[in-house]
Amino acid sequence: MDTKQKIEMTADEMAEFEEYKRAKAAAEAVERRKQNREAYAQLVDEQVERAIGELRALSEKIRAVKQMVFGNFRQVLDMKADVMSLTREEGQFSHTFTTSDGRFRLKLGVNTIDDYRDTVEDGIAMVKQYIESLAKDDNSRALVNAVLRLLSRDQKGTLKASRVIQLKKMAEETGDETFLEGVHIIEEAYQPSETRQYIRADYRDDSGAWKNIPLSVTDA
Repeated sequence: MDTKQKIEMTADEMAEFEEYKRAKAAAEAVERRKQNREAYAQLVDEQVERAIGELRALSEKIRAVKQMVFGNFRQVLDMKADVMSLTREEGQFSHTFTTSDGRFRLKLGVNTIDDYRDTVEDGIAMVKQYIESLAKDDNSRALVNAVLRLLSRDQKGTLKASRVIQLKKMAEETGDETFLEGVHIIEEAYQPSETRQYIRADYRDDSGAWKNIPLSVTDA
């Protein structure tokens, strides 16, 4: 005797059953997405914490090596200042060293921001006074305007040190005492602020071309 019984459903019951299946499938899909989001969040937390730990360790190692390199080269820099007669301490912010065989090159430097003491205004005024006194005709006025542009400030209101160097050369060529004194005052007012030290390292490959050694996560 066949114990299986075939269940007959009306159209309404069939529609209700299909609606139940759709609702159940939708609820299960919502639950799966929720679980996936939770799993994703957990995975992100784990990987970020792991990466931060590794990167902090790397950063500390880079900092330690950087300090060691600068410390080791302190004597070299002092000797270079003596040998090369570098009397102006703020006059050079980067130093490049190359091995005798030309295989390795190391550059040590400090990023700086140009800045000046208030006395710079006195120097600028003296320079302008001399320059403007030269404006006798259209040709000289054009030259004066070109020179005055060297005294213009950047968007941050800072006088660029490179332009002061150009002014100094002009002052030395003219020999005018007012011009020279004004530039000298500007130079004395120069008080750059250091931002960070940097190291750049290169080596020559088999073809003889210089190759940079990446020292940042971005470049590596």
